Amino acid sequence: MYRRRIALLLSLVLPAACRAGNDRTSTSDSTSASGQIASAATPGAPTTSVPTTSSSAAEGMAAPPRAPNEMGRIPILEYHLVGDTEARWSRQRDQFRRDLELLYERGYRPVTVSDLVVKQLDLPAGLSPVAFTFDDASPSQFRYVERNGQLEIDPTSAIGIWLDFAKTHPGWATKATFCLLPSATHGHAFFGDKGIEGQKTEWRYPKLQWLAAQGFELCDHTLWHANLAKVSDAVVQEQIARGVMAIDSAVPGYRVRTLALPLGVWPKNRVLAQRGAWRDAKGRSTSYDFDAILEVSGTPVPSPHDPAFDPLSLDRIQVIGSALTQVLDRLEKSGTAYVSDGDPSRIARPRPDSVIAGRIARGTRATGPDTGAHVAAHGRLTQPPRGVLLKHD
Repeated sequence: MYRRRIALLLSLVLPAACRAGNDRTSTSDSTSASGQIASAATPGAPTTSVPTTSSSAAEGMAAPPRAPNEMGRIPILEYHLVGDTEARWSRQRDQFRRDLELLYERGYRPVTVSDLVVKQLDLPAGLSPVAFTFDDASPSQFRYVERNGQLEIDPTSAIGIWLDFAKTHPGWATKATFCLLPSATHGHAFFGDKGIEGQKTEWRYPKLQWLAAQGFELCDHTLWHANLAKVSDAVVQEQIARGVMAIDSAVPGYRVRTLALPLGVWPKNRVLAQRGAWRDAKGRSTSYDFDAILEVSGTPVPSPHDPAFDPLSLDRIQVIGSALTQVLDRLEKSGTAYVSDGDPSRIARPRPDSVIAGRIARGTRATGPDTGAHVAAHGRLTQPPRGVLLKHD
């Protein structure tokens, strides 16, 4: 009996050690690509200091080996403010960095929402995808500081923390989805304007151009965060189409594939959330046709290879308190996390004896949008005074 236990222990430890060694090799190989992306320049954008990834960093931080399961669930995370305090709609910046550490150590690597929709989840074996979404385009997410006449990314903003983290964590790509407001109040206008938090209006477009050049996804969140259930069909289409138009003004020709519903509220005519058009006073028409629609709260979504995957109704995890740890624990305990096999030519399915009965608990889903708390945290995201809305020139 004693020898049998020793043999069983060795059979578990030795393969794990081999796979851990292979993981370190694969992440090191991806370092140079990550560094090239991080240092790419946007034509016409201000000179910006962008850190690159170190190939010698994060030794021994390879994810623990896990059985492949490309039919598993994927968490889509939802962030708003990233700053000094921890609240319903705000993540304290040190806690945000701890979120990144937790995910990295658990074997998660970032992808965009569009990556999920097109099934582009080309990760090394044993790793899992996680989609980050950032709503409302506040300066706390992407802030510039001006030093000696040069613009630099504020290291205390979400983007600054992300890039610093990537320097010591190979394979942490510039992949996240930013759900943008171009003309809301309280600085929620393409990451700040009119001097709010030191952000100049002329910096807005260069920020979007920089994000797109790095591989981050630009997502529509309407013009100024309107409650789509309380407006007419015509206004629904105007709100959504002008959000797309504003992104196109900053990054001409950019295809906006994703919409995040403000407050998680659908318009009365739900079809208009996905597809519609608006015509301005000059007769110019702007249309939209989204591949993905983001809800406000819920649980990890099914694999895009699963027939249950619905890109037009994607739940998200509001990262509040210990919610992220709890979600990852449930996925791990139930064995229902998406885990790559490293081979994009096939879909790895879990072995029948590894599937645990009673799939991941759905948890508690919000019964409706917490609009009061959202307004208190963000300021009232309402229609700005006449004349300050972005125009498509």
